[in-house]
Amino acid sequence: MYIKTLILSLLLSTAAFGQHDHHAATTRSAESKIGVILLAHGGKANWNDEVNSVAVAVGKEFPVEVALGMATKRNIQNAVNKLEARGVKAIVAVPLFISSNSSVITSTEFLLGLRKEAPADLAIFAKMDHGDGSHASHDAHAEVSAKPIDPTTPVEHRVPISMRKALDSDPAVANILLSRAASISKDPTSEVVVVVAHGPVSDATNRLWLDDMSKLAGLMKAKSTYRRIDYLTVRDDAPEPIRSQATAEFRSIVEKARAENARVLIVPLLLSFGGIEEGIKKRLEGLDYTLTSQALLPDARISEWVLRSVRSSN
Repeated sequence: MYIKTLILSLLLSTAAFGQHDHHAATTRSAESKIGVILLAHGGKANWNDEVNSVAVAVGKEFPVEVALGMATKRNIQNAVNKLEARGVKAIVAVPLFISSNSSVITSTEFLLGLRKEAPADLAIFAKMDHGDGSHASHDAHAEVSAKPIDPTTPVEHRVPISMRKALDSDPAVANILLSRAASISKDPTSEVVVVVAHGPVSDATNRLWLDDMSKLAGLMKAKSTYRRIDYLTVRDDAPEPIRSQATAEFRSIVEKARAENARVLIVPLLLSFGGIEEGIKKRLEGLDYTLTSQALLPDARISEWVLRSVRSSN
C-alpha cells in the first residue's frame, strides 16, 4: 500500500512539474515574441500584392503587419498598434527597399524614435499622406485614427522598436539578379548584363547606391561567366540635366556592348515592376537589348532575407 501511494505521489509530482515546465516555456516564448513591420513604398495593386505575399511568408514565423508608403506615419502607427494588440514584446521594422541610402529610410527612423533629428524631406512626405489611400497612404488595411495625427512626429509605442537595413548589397539580391539574367540568357560568354536601378536625386547619395551596386556586380561576376556586368541608376526623380545625362550613359553602355557584338541583358534592380520598366524602354528606344520579365519579386529569397534580418542583432 505504501509503495502504491509513493508511486502515485511521484506521478502527480511529475505531472505537476511537466505542467510547470510547459507554462515556463510558454512564458519564455511570450516574453521573446517579436512582431515585424514590413515597410515598403507601395504602388499599384499588383505591386502591393507582391509585398503582401512576402508578409504572408514571414507571418508563418512572426506576427507581421505591412506599412506601405513613403515614411507615412499613419500606416506605421497602425502597424504598431496592431502588433501591440497581438501581444508582441518587441517590434522589428524591416524596410523592403532597394537602398538604405534614402531620406524615406531616415525619415522612417525618426518616426520610429531611432533618430533625434527629423530629415528635411519628412515634411514633404507628410504632405503626401491624405489618409485616403492615395500615393503614400497605400495600405489597403490602414485604419484611420479617430484622432488627428501629426505626420511629422514619432509614433506612439509601448514596446521597444528596432529597424534593420534595406536590401543594399545583400548576397541574396545578387543571386536573384543572376536568376533574372539567366532567364533571358543564351550564351553568357557573349553577353553583357546591365543592372539598372531607379536611384536617388542627390549626387552624393547616388554614389552610395553605386557603391552597393558595384558590390552586387562583383558577387554576380564571381558566380557567372558573363562577358561583363555593368550597372547604373536612371535617377528618374532628378531634375534636368541629370536625367538626360543618365539616359546618355545608359544608351552608351548598351551601344558599347553591341559594338563588341555582345548580346545585352537588361536586369532591373527593382523590388517589383510597376511602371519604371516602361521608362527603361523609352530611354533605350531604337537599341537592341533583352529585358527581364520580372524584378526581384516574386521570389522566396526575399522572404528568407526578411526573416534573416529579423533574427539578426544589427
